[in-house]
Amino acid sequence: MPDPRDPRDERGDHDHHDQSADERAWQAIVDNYGERAEIDESPAAEPPVSDAPFGGRFGDPRAFLEDADDPYVGHEPADLDDAEDGYVPPPPPPLPTVAPDRGLAWAGVFGSPTILLVSLILGIDLPSWLGYLLIGGFVGGFVYLVLKMPREPRDPWDDGAQV
Repeated sequence: MPDPRDPRDERGDHDHHDQSADERAWQAIVDNYGERAEIDESPAAEPPVSDAPFGGRFGDPRAFLEDADDPYVGHEPADLDDAEDGYVPPPPPPLPTVAPDRGLAWAGVFGSPTILLVSLILGIDLPSWLGYLLIGGFVGGFVYLVLKMPREPRDPWDDGAQV
């Protein structure tokens, strides 16, 4: 039971006292914070009125209309197939080919899990020997590719990036 003589009882008198002290402290900070800015009370100048649609707020779409005097507006682009005017790039190099042994290893690494996953999703029962053959193809292809990896970098200062 709260003491009736205690000023900090549940009625909130203590909180009211703290709030008024805080308000006085903030008011003192505001009153003593530098010089106040002088605000000119004159009416603002009216913005210029434009005859463009929407008062020119979104640009003037009439600026995009064709101008008969401008040689660059409203004409078709120049024909870019002229060999005498443009740059003709050299023919691209041929696509790189994969050695047959590495191609077979990559087929085992990606093909075997794909066949197993598709047969599982579609509910196709594979013979057990074919399942073991596909698993062996995956493991064998992975091991073969790891064994054929180069043991040392191409260049001691090479970070792997190639252009």
